[in-house]
Amino acid sequence: MSEARFDHDWQLGELIDSRELPELAGALARVLGGNLALADGSGRIVWGAASPGARRQSVVIELDPVATLYSASASADALAAAGELLHDLLRTRIRYRMASALHLEVVAEDFDSLKREHARLAESEARYRQLAGELDARVKAQVAQLEERQQMLYEAEKLASIGQLAAGMAHEINNPLGFVRSNLSSFRGYLQKFAALRDDLDHARAAWRTLDLDFLLADGDELLGETLAGLERIARIVADLKAFSNVDRSSEAYADLNTCLREAAAVIEAQLPAGISLRLDLLPLPPLVCLPGHLKQAFYNILVNARQAIIDSGRPGEITLSSAAEAGRLTVRIRDNGIGMRPEQLARAFEPFYTTRGVGHGVGLGLATARSIIVAHSGTIALDSAADAGTTVTLSFPIPDD
Repeated sequence: MSEARFDHDWQLGELIDSRELPELAGALARVLGGNLALADGSGRIVWGAASPGARRQSVVIELDPVATLYSASASADALAAAGELLHDLLRTRIRYRMASALHLEVVAEDFDSLKREHARLAESEARYRQLAGELDARVKAQVAQLEERQQMLYEAEKLASIGQLAAGMAHEINNPLGFVRSNLSSFRGYLQKFAALRDDLDHARAAWRTLDLDFLLADGDELLGETLAGLERIARIVADLKAFSNVDRSSEAYADLNTCLREAAAVIEAQLPAGISLRLDLLPLPPLVCLPGHLKQAFYNILVNARQAIIDSGRPGEITLSSAAEAGRLTVRIRDNGIGMRPEQLARAFEPFYTTRGVGHGVGLGLATARSIIVAHSGTIALDSAADAGTTVTLSFPIPDD
């Protein structure tokens, strides 16, 4: 477009508007001192009338005649000067028109460039929206997969805990069952001795002394007492196990954290070896809306770690459970004076499958599962530990609004 504009054959009508002709012709007439006529490049008179014998002055621009001045009264020099003035005026107009045309072309090109850029941006935005939608869908899918795997980890740890519980409970139940069986066997022998008296009533008094029935009566009463105590112990173990597994409550409910701690402690206490004691220092707490079974699972996992830490230290120890309502939070602390953790172990303590125990002695899900449960209850969990100085696990829950 710009090359065509530079090669354009300009016409007088393009450069001088018909409304400008009277003013221009009047000015030229005053310069020439008389009437004049003005013709365009083709010789057509556009102003005045050319008289016979009038002098003529052509105005040529870029080798092309653009206009012609006619005057009968003006001298040749004056007519030439007027031609130069008109020439300069027309050249100025041409430059103005060319500059305007170039400006319009540049603006048009810039506008077209902006439109193309806008189209590219619109296309990029559409692509971005598509990618954002795809990314959002993938993130949701990944989150769902992580939640599913987290649930699987929780279930795996729960099954592992149940296996440990089953082994521990079997051992604990076998102990009272053993002496209940032994006591009942002995008591059967006592009854057989009493039955012997039935066949020898005449010598009952002598037989009483011979069979030492005074001892049998005393010892039989003691055996029955021990048997009843063993049965009560079995009943208590089963009750603790039932309470820990929370078989009667599978949904959220108001629960006392102290009760959850006591029930988890009752289960772990039956599994403590000689030399490890358990102490509870629990202050009254307001009820908390929670999944009691899940929280007991978390407490149990932490207690198992505390027990193992003391066992690994090779010295007697104590596990302390404390609770309090402080600073608008329900706080539970589980302390042990076991082997503790080094900084590098502490940094990875909550990683799934990370364990400091040997192969076959732990899967590394205890603390990871406990953390997931605590976080699901809007709580926090923190570890404070040092090598050979024991570990304190601090759990914190928001106090529910009244």
